[in-house]
Amino acid sequence: MSILSRTPLALPLLAALTLSACDRPTEGTSISINSADGQTLAAVDGKSGEVKLALPGFSGAFKLPKMSLEADNFELNGVHLYPGSTIRNVDVGNGRDKALTMTFDSPADPATVRSWFRDKMGEADFTLTDQGAALVGKTAEEKPFRLELRPEGGDRSTGTITLGG
Repeated sequence: MSILSRTPLALPLLAALTLSACDRPTEGTSISINSADGQTLAAVDGKSGEVKLALPGFSGAFKLPKMSLEADNFELNGVHLYPGSTIRNVDVGNGRDKALTMTFDSPADPATVRSWFRDKMGEADFTLTDQGAALVGKTAEEKPFRLELRPEGGDRSTGTITLGG
């Protein structure tokens, strides 16, 4: 089985990262792409801009300018992140347990961000239920979805979206 068939998102995502990389004075977005057995195939470090590849037949590392992904760079069934949010980390897994996990920072308290997501995702045909501090449900395509938010002081919050698994 070729690496392309096992990790269909890996190469297009790395190509997009290379094209969208730009110097930012603040910490950037980290991204990792994993194989079905949990090994990291490719990773971009948001702090240093270093890209590491560990593919069958090729491994290496190189540096890109740091990049920062924001609310409009993420879309799920037409729903972007809460306005003004920045993406801290994206982990694309190929295993059965997890398809994608993304961590983001928002410029509003958890209750405000949660209410905003509930409204927008309801309009986009998500099925959602409250599960403690989390919103849990399925996308319009019946993919499992989970959103967890926690306070980060003042009017800020950090959220984690898990899609799949």
